[in-house]
Formats: sequence, structure tokens, C-alpha cells
Amino acid sequence: MAYDDTLFQLGMDLTRSSTAQKEDLNEIAPVAQDERKDFFIERDGVRFAGTHLIIDLFGARRLDDLKYVEQTLKRCVEVAGATLLHIHLHHFTPNGGVSGVAVLSESHISIHSWPEADYAALDVFMCGEAKPHLAIDVLRKAFHAEDVVVKEHLRGEELEEMKWQTAASRKAPVRLMKVTAKQAA
Repeated sequence: MAYDDTLFQLGMDLTRSSTAQKEDLNEIAPVAQDERKDFFIERDGVRFAGTHLIIDLFGARRLDDLKYVEQTLKRCVEVAGATLLHIHLHHFTPNGGVSGVAVLSESHISIHSWPEADYAALDVFMCGEAKPHLAIDVLRKAFHAEDVVVKEHLRGEELEEMKWQTAASRKAPVRLMKVTAKQAA
């Protein structure tokens, strides 16, 4: 009971959701003022959002070494000319695989490894001027992969040119809310 009283005194209404309370305050999502820093790619006359490489490493080694996996992902980012924001990796049991993601300004690199099968699955997705294909050789050499299978998907290539122009010029949506006199008081 004392806990509820304290929350009420802090202005928290426990009978209504926090979203409903925010709506009462007429909070509006901020509008992005800056132009987008990333941009779409055009290659061989095709315009698309980014290059998504789906990479399978077979006969690979050092897939259970968390620090080595992290160093390898950082090297991939470096050679591709991308910008690393942060890396989050998880090691499953002492001899288990590693799963995680390197978040980039240009998108991401993710990894899931199964050292017991000498196998790793990676996604390398980048937009802008980054060169994701350069990461393939880094991965092959770093993990001593016997075989590497790469599939490329150009993300968003199906969109018509007009849709790209419209999307690029759009601002963040603003949600206007009606506030009654009773709510404002």
C-alpha cells in the first residue's frame, strides 16, 4: 500500500497504462530535423537499400573462441569500410558456439556458430559505400574455412524508383492527439 501511495505521489496513475498517461500530456513524437546520413546504392543501373550477404562457413575452426570471433568481426567492419557502433556476443557454454551481432552505422553483421559441427552462419548487411564482399575473405581466412557458400540479396531492389524518391523525402510521422479541456486541467 505504501508503495502505491509513493507512486501516486510521484504522479504515476496505477489504474492506467503509461501510454495512456503520456497521451494525456499530449506528448508528440519528435520530428527528425537532420537529413538521413545513409543513402541507397546504385549498381549496374539497379537502385537498392543495401547488400545482404548470407554466408555459410563449413569446416571452420575457432568458432568457440569469443575474443577471436569479436576480433574477426571488427576486422570485417574495418576492411569493408563500415562504421562499428557496438558488438554484442554471447558464448553458449565453455565449448559451445557464439551468437551475436556487430551493429554498424551501415547496418549489421551477425554470427551463429556450431563448433561441434565446424559450421558458422553469418549475415553481412551493409548500405552506403561500405563493401560487404570484402568481409568474405576475412571470414574464410580467420576461421580457416574449408568451404564458403555466399548468397547475395539486394534488399529493397523491387521498389519502384518513385517509391524510393518518396521514402527519401519523407519526414518522421507526427501523431497529433486531441486533448480535451478536462485532460489539460
